[in-house]
Amino acid sequence: MSASVKEKINSDLQKAKSEGQLRADRIREIFRSAMSQAGDEIKKGSGEIRSIALDAIAILLESFQKKGNDVKEEITASVEGLIEGISHEKRESISQAETEIQQLQAKIDREEKDLQDSVDLVLREVESASEETPSEFQSTIRSTIESIQNSEEIALMRKRYAQLQAQLAILRANLASRYGERYEEVKKHLETAKAWNDNAKSHMANNDSSQVEDKQAEIEAKMGEVGVAVARKEKQVKQLLKELWQTVTDRDRK
Repeated sequence: MSASVKEKINSDLQKAKSEGQLRADRIREIFRSAMSQAGDEIKKGSGEIRSIALDAIAILLESFQKKGNDVKEEITASVEGLIEGISHEKRESISQAETEIQQLQAKIDREEKDLQDSVDLVLREVESASEETPSEFQSTIRSTIESIQNSEEIALMRKRYAQLQAQLAILRANLASRYGERYEEVKKHLETAKAWNDNAKSHMANNDSSQVEDKQAEIEAKMGEVGVAVARKEKQVKQLLKELWQTVTDRDRK
């Protein structure tokens, strides 16, 4: 670790201690900021992540040597800060790529809707034209159109696709929360998951079992719970996201 980064961590820790603010959230921010500053050093290869991490923890332990072994919370906060600081640049790059993916997905959705509108238009024209044909043909054509429009396979495929997209968005929210308190990013992925979950719900068949409906209601309730926690920037967001992920994957295994 460069002398400047060491000095920054030491200086910030001492300042926080003198101000009586040496709490876990402040420690996390100190190490996150220091690692962000060390980003160019790491990228250029003049410093190794391993040595940087070891030096940072050594500084922390030195600052809390009077507490003995009771420094778990402080070490956890410092490690989380290290990870968030080191991963900041990559996270920004990933976020940009995800935005591009979402834009492409939106384009696909628009194209799919245009395609479905075109198919519906053709079917309506066919049905309209069939009115000029003998009644036995009208019945066959009407039956064919209804079969196409109400295809269970198509509805199931669309529902499953929407479920997978919701599951992917929840996974991204979990990853965002794992590497720091990225509430806005978590909120964005959660909103995407909710939109896809609503999409999947719209494709649910009338004969879906009560168990499926109960699981859907449970997922919606957990999404709401996570949403409230994210809005309030509460600490239990990570645990609630884990529970939501477990609920969704449990549903999709069945």
